[in-house]
Amino acid sequence: MQPINPTYRRTFAPPVMEARRWIEGKRFSPEQPLILLSQAAPVDPPPRGLAQAMADALMENPAAHLYGPVLGMPELRAELAAQWSAAYGGVIAPEQVAVTAGCNQAFTAVMSTLAGAGDEVIVPLPFYFNHKMWLDMEGVGCVALPTGDDLMPDPERAAALVTERTRAIVLVSPNNPTGREYPPELLRAFFDLARTRGLALILDETYRDFHSQDGAPHGLFADPDWDDTLIHLYSFSKAYRLTGHRVGAIMASGQRLAEVEKFLDTVAICPPQVGQIGALWGMRNLKDWLAGERAEILARRDALVAGFQRLPGWELMGCGAYFAYVRHPFGKPSDVVAREMVDKAALLVLPGTMFGPRRAEGGTGQAEATLRIAFANADAAGLAEVVDRLSALDL
Repeated sequence: MQPINPTYRRTFAPPVMEARRWIEGKRFSPEQPLILLSQAAPVDPPPRGLAQAMADALMENPAAHLYGPVLGMPELRAELAAQWSAAYGGVIAPEQVAVTAGCNQAFTAVMSTLAGAGDEVIVPLPFYFNHKMWLDMEGVGCVALPTGDDLMPDPERAAALVTERTRAIVLVSPNNPTGREYPPELLRAFFDLARTRGLALILDETYRDFHSQDGAPHGLFADPDWDDTLIHLYSFSKAYRLTGHRVGAIMASGQRLAEVEKFLDTVAICPPQVGQIGALWGMRNLKDWLAGERAEILARRDALVAGFQRLPGWELMGCGAYFAYVRHPFGKPSDVVAREMVDKAALLVLPGTMFGPRRAEGGTGQAEATLRIAFANADAAGLAEVVDRLSALDL
């Protein structure tokens, strides 16, 4: 048998793929069709104008078929720098921006320049599972920062976890999986902690376009030396429905991006050209459309919040952007509950055990008691149906 890297052998399987296997071969009745609430990905195609811009590039732009710059199209980097500077009230130069093949690659690229085997990174619970998977595969210690019922990480508790091996703190806001939006003062406290201890603060803002707050979600870019501490990650997948075209971004110091370029050149050489063309067109032409998308997601969030008010025994712990994080009322582990929900309610959600350790693994018991509902692809009527099915669920 051929050898397998032991860190990969110890890494758990991709959760979304595992959940999909729960529905393989199953048939669902017309009266109760399957509702997919497991993955945070738009199912609709991008707006026609954006798709047309990509199609035109395929047919008319020979350069779209060639390798591009490793750190991305200069025009897209400049547009990101300009729009982010205006939105966040800071100064971001194009040289502080890199484009990647999706935000997951942005994370892996940045983390590869920060930490190696034996180093540590502080990650709040519940975690985004792909972040944890990468750290495990690289042999980097994932130091869990537990959160309470409010699901908010505590900077003082994080400070107590810092050791000589700590290299970074990772935050996701709006959060995946909880939907929680971290307030500006909390993000600033983590920024100050990271700066004081000589760490990087990695802030994944994949879902920033669906933040409920008007204006900038924080003021970290207004710090004139933001890039000595902050590393910002972004994704075009959710905003412009470009999941299959893989376009993400990093904002960091030029020195950091010089190291990131080494990683990207050996992994993908360059981000996909056509996806970048679509992303640039979207940034320049879809401001009003994106505002409408945000309003719709916030309306769906409000519909789910209202629905949970009529669900005795269930607790809505967090709800925002694409996600609701809930505590179920059943005396069973969440992975058992999630699988039974497929058969008894035709609902596919992800269990909390995919986002944190079980009690037997040192967890607090939160993972066994919780579920993530990715609600962004269900309209108001669909969410009402979800609530009705949960109300009738007897496990």
